[in-house]
Amino acid sequence: MLRTKPVGRGAAARKYDLLTALGAHALSQDRTEQVLALRLMTLITARYNWGRDELAVGVREIARLWSVDERTVKREMAKLRARGWVELTRAGARGRVAEYALGIERLMQDTRPGWERVGPDFACRLDAGEADDKVVPLPIRGEVPPPDLSGGSEWALAQALLHAEEPGLYASWLRALTRDSRAGGRLVLAAPSRFHAAYVQTHLSARLLAACRDVDGGVSEVTVIAAG
Repeated sequence: MLRTKPVGRGAAARKYDLLTALGAHALSQDRTEQVLALRLMTLITARYNWGRDELAVGVREIARLWSVDERTVKREMAKLRARGWVELTRAGARGRVAEYALGIERLMQDTRPGWERVGPDFACRLDAGEADDKVVPLPIRGEVPPPDLSGGSEWALAQALLHAEEPGLYASWLRALTRDSRAGGRLVLAAPSRFHAAYVQTHLSARLLAACRDVDGGVSEVTVIAAG
């Protein structure tokens, strides 16, 4: 799942994932829920410090941002805290505004039913929550045989490279991919299932493209689809 602090490599994409999940959730709900989610999204985009996991903003400023009175702000912030979508980290005091952190894991739990409406790749990415270079291969028993190079296609040669680099990862996610088509620089591979295609496209597309370009410099894009 999405990490609790979207910082570091791929942070920008994870921030958008969080906002997308929240937006997709809101659009399936009634107007009251939509307004609450929109207000939180506006606070996040306008005032949230992603690097410090900090939302430090006063009631008066929020009221101006939301175009409401301060009483409404207090009521809506209480709702967000009750849900666990924001967490109070330091109470306000004279001359100092209250500070909050985002309850990202709770936000992910509450918005999960809407992930598939965004797309299988989105749902897969949020469920896995790992960068390409941290994909863990599934357990494989015995030796992993190298791919058949008799066809001589760019994908067959690329598979040989991928097998040599990391046999376990190749056996888990790449061995089952077949060459579907090639149009110019675009190579299309087919996976045995929709989930498999989404997972590989999300987590291993950069590695696939690099291997394919190593054996055929004309490859500029690799797309993975579900077979059938």
